[in-house]
Amino acid sequence: MTLTVTIGGLPGTGTSTLCKLLEQELQLPYVYAGAIFREEARRRGLTLQEFGALCQKDPSIDEALDDRQIGLLRKGNLILEGRLSGWLAARHRIPAFKVWVTCDSKERMRRLVQRDGGDLESQQKLTEAREASEADRYRRYYGADLNDLSRYDLVLDSTRTPPEELARLVREGLAKHVPAR
Repeated sequence: MTLTVTIGGLPGTGTSTLCKLLEQELQLPYVYAGAIFREEARRRGLTLQEFGALCQKDPSIDEALDDRQIGLLRKGNLILEGRLSGWLAARHRIPAFKVWVTCDSKERMRRLVQRDGGDLESQQKLTEAREASEADRYRRYYGADLNDLSRYDLVLDSTRTPPEELARLVREGLAKHVPAR
């Protein structure tokens, strides 16, 4: 029996924290798609912003990175975190339990400043530019709209919900959608 879980959400929603809890609780390997993106930026000697700008101009970069995610999804038995992971699983009809995590914008920015440093205004500008670039690429390349949550099996709000509770809700959702393993 293959168990595949995708976790997506905008920066600062707590997806990584949730994935790390689920990795321990479900005893599944956890793969962060953002690490694949960051590795490629580093390999090219670019900052994330520079690499994002390059991806805006060259769709083949996103396609190659997404092909890696699709390959992981097809193998299954993992937790894959990425904004497009659930969308890719749905689009390619790959069985997966797809979770999207939302969070109030102010709380997301507070968390990002706490995690990455800097000030609130700078973090907000950087994050908004990154999100706009990604949304534009996803729409142009795939016709994907991250605001359309209809592809997800479970949508959670992390604004005031502790990570342990989010993990419990995912486990409950999995129990309803996936036969016991």
